[in-house]
Amino acid sequence: MKLFIKEHIVLTCWVIVVLLTVVAVFWYDGYDHWLTATYAVSLGLVLYAAYLIYRYLSHRMFYSRMSHRMNDLKEFVPLNEPAPLPQALSELLDSQYGHYYAHLHRLEQRQQEYLTFMNQWVHQMKTPLSVIELTVEDQEDEDPRFISIREEADQMRRGLETVLYMARLETFEQDFSVEPVSLKTAGEEAIHELKRFFIRNHVYPEMKIDSALVVQSDAKWIRFVLVQLLSNAIKYSSGGNGQKVTIQAYEATRSIILEVKDQGVGIPKSDLNRVYQPFFTGENGRHFKESTGMGLYIVKDVLTRMNHRIDLTSIQGEGTTVTITFEI
Repeated sequence: MKLFIKEHIVLTCWVIVVLLTVVAVFWYDGYDHWLTATYAVSLGLVLYAAYLIYRYLSHRMFYSRMSHRMNDLKEFVPLNEPAPLPQALSELLDSQYGHYYAHLHRLEQRQQEYLTFMNQWVHQMKTPLSVIELTVEDQEDEDPRFISIREEADQMRRGLETVLYMARLETFEQDFSVEPVSLKTAGEEAIHELKRFFIRNHVYPEMKIDSALVVQSDAKWIRFVLVQLLSNAIKYSSGGNGQKVTIQAYEATRSIILEVKDQGVGIPKSDLNRVYQPFFTGENGRHFKESTGMGLYIVKDVLTRMNHRIDLTSIQGEGTTVTITFEI
């Protein structure tokens, strides 16, 4: 109704001006029968009001649709009204919706093809990596070059796993399965996966998790999150020997807290608000060339989708603590 009034307020003022102008012309011409003039103006206003009523009733659905925000294009297609304007708008929106739907369908197909290609490519790359690892496995003690090859192969494997999990985010709802997850088991698996990375950087893991602590989540995604957090902790703790990365968990009020704490370089205060942004490496990224700026972004996205909270505190020069909260 408000939209109808706003649209016709100018027309209404114009009609009143026209009627008064006609009366003024007759008055200046010597016609002084005010009762007849009032009757004529009133009759004109009544006829105009009848037109407005007809207009509103014939376009009621149109004005109702135009007054409410749409959540879906289908809500506006079609407008089954006999009036020419709603019909023309309905045909226009129907045509436009068809173009947008076809365009979105093409984009979805391309995205699905891209995800399929990425998944196949990652799995294909795992085969030569496995061959490289088997080739150098028995030679590491004899030649330090083989140790370097194995370390680089490990890094490539972690990168491929990250790409694979990144692609799975597009179909996260189908890939996500809630089950009881032992935090201690998940932590041990993540540490085992990164054992060479720990040794290479002279950083040592410390586990403080009770085996009885179990949360409702997805085991593979929790392990992936821990691998990402531990990789960051190791990377930014590699400046000195004998440093520790601590994984601990404990019960709090109606929640279970999981912490990954390092004694590394820490994050500058100016960078703390941007650590979850994609590709943001900050000041530390200029000193650690392996930084991609995607680790915390993916971790944040995964935990948000699983309805877990992540918090990060850091003091430059002292270390960083990442906290994950599981609601009970």
